[in-house]
Amino acid sequence: TAPDGVQEVTLQTQDDYVFTPSTFTVAPGEVRLTVVNVAEQMTHNFRFTPGDGPAPIDPEIPLLTPGETRTLEFTVTTPGEYGFECSFHTQLQQYGTMTVSG
Repeated sequence: TAPDGVQEVTLQTQDDYVFTPSTFTVAPGEVRLTVVNVAEQMTHNFRFTPGDGPAPIDPEIPLLTPGETRTLEFTVTTPGEYGFECSFHTQLQQYGTMTVSG
C-alpha cells in the first residue's frame, strides 16, 4: 500500500508470453496497477478480460512496447476473481487472475 492508501501492484510481461506474477490479490478499494514490458522484442497490451469477472473493469493499456511501463488506476468493490490478458496473445495463454478479497 502506497503512502496515499492506494494498493500498488506491479506486473511484468516479457518475450515468453507470461505475466509475472500471473495471480495477485487486492482488498476492495483503490488499486494502482503498473505493467512493465521487459521484453526485448514483443509488444503486449493489458486488459481485464471482458465478461470475466463479477463486475467490469474498463481501464486498459492498448499498447505496451518493449521497455515501456504504464500504470492504471481503478477502484474495485465486488469480491471475486477477475481475469486479465494480453489480447494479442491469448492463444498462447498469456493471461492471469486478480482476486478481490471479500
